[in-house]
Amino acid sequence: MAPDPLIVRAVEQLGYRVTVGDVAAKAGIDVNLAERGLLALASDVGAHLQVTESGDVAYLFPKNLRGIIRNKYLQLRLKEWWEKVWRVLFYLIRISFGIVLLISLVLIFVSIFIIVIATNQNREDSNYNHSGNGWIFVPNYFRFDLDWFWFLSWDYETPYQRQQRSKSADGKRSQMSFLEAVFSFLFGDGDPNWNLEERRWQAIAAIIRKNKGAVVAEQIAPYLDNVGSGYANKFEEYMLPVLARFNGHPEVSPEGQLIYHFPDLQTTAKTNSPQEAVPSFLREYNWRFSQAKSSQLILAAGLGVLNFVSGLVLGSLLKGDIAEELGGLVAFVAWIYPVLIGYGTAFLVVPLVRYFWIQWRNSQIEARNQIRKKRANVLIKPRATLKKKIEFARQFAAEKVIDSQNLAYTTETDLLEQEIERIQRLNSGDEKN
Repeated sequence: MAPDPLIVRAVEQLGYRVTVGDVAAKAGIDVNLAERGLLALASDVGAHLQVTESGDVAYLFPKNLRGIIRNKYLQLRLKEWWEKVWRVLFYLIRISFGIVLLISLVLIFVSIFIIVIATNQNREDSNYNHSGNGWIFVPNYFRFDLDWFWFLSWDYETPYQRQQRSKSADGKRSQMSFLEAVFSFLFGDGDPNWNLEERRWQAIAAIIRKNKGAVVAEQIAPYLDNVGSGYANKFEEYMLPVLARFNGHPEVSPEGQLIYHFPDLQTTAKTNSPQEAVPSFLREYNWRFSQAKSSQLILAAGLGVLNFVSGLVLGSLLKGDIAEELGGLVAFVAWIYPVLIGYGTAFLVVPLVRYFWIQWRNSQIEARNQIRKKRANVLIKPRATLKKKIEFARQFAAEKVIDSQNLAYTTETDLLEQEIERIQRLNSGDEKN
């Protein structure tokens, strides 16, 4: 079985020397799952074990960890190949909606143009053009001024293309082309909270480690959604999933208050590691209508309206037998006309529905954010009882760092060399004393 990608990524981010607690906290996964995953990964890639005299273990992985895994597992090589193929396929899917829009516009306008010309050439009254002057008269209600075509003219596209090629203030080029912006206008850019659960457990683990493995329930509540009510809230039942995930256990103060102790998260392989900033509460991100530029969205919406209106005009011109009389392109467009007008309608309806759905969704997100923020505010000016709980929790706070000075055994060198080094350390310590 291939290694857990969360564990592999955590090992890489932590500098290839980790403990079970380091990985569980970084990835936000169950401690037991982290332990099993690290053992399997260490066995697969030939990692070294470093054991302290107290029995704590650190894992030292090779720097080319991912390369070793890739060479060993065909499944991972196939997965990486498929990810590359899928990126290309998804890009083609994204731009296909913009391409279909432009093709629809071209077909509709060319068909209208052909129908109008054919209609004018068949008239014999004063509205027809004289054969000698070379002019074609078009009725006012079907007249196509140049303003109808400005969306597609090269004079408009050139400034847009220049804008796409120009660099932004931070020196990075725009990452979204117009064809991709059409897809974004229709369907957005995905769920901004796709990794909410991962962020939740990472933040909870970070808070526990920040407090050196001992916390009170009020410090964890701002990162949870459902803390219950009544007795469930009073007896802090919402802490049970946290205890199960990180192998914690409760401790009772003399006043009968509960604090929570997580010994596995008190051991680390990082010496003097900088403390990561932890948000005061779990914030869900609001959905955005689109990450495309406003100019791209205006252009996409404008083309959508133009496509829909011109589709209605074409529908009025296709009444009767004119498509059969003209044949060719006009007959083909008449045949696919339901598809064209359906696409044009959906092109405007889908973003409109999605806009109101986003407003409703964001109102719910903001309500949850406010609830979690309110719980976090309790810690700004804690009550006397809460202060006592926090002080009691500090009695269990501790941090054990596994470094080269307190190792009893490592698989990096043979036992004789390790014994000599241990004796030398003991002798140097006696001389200092």
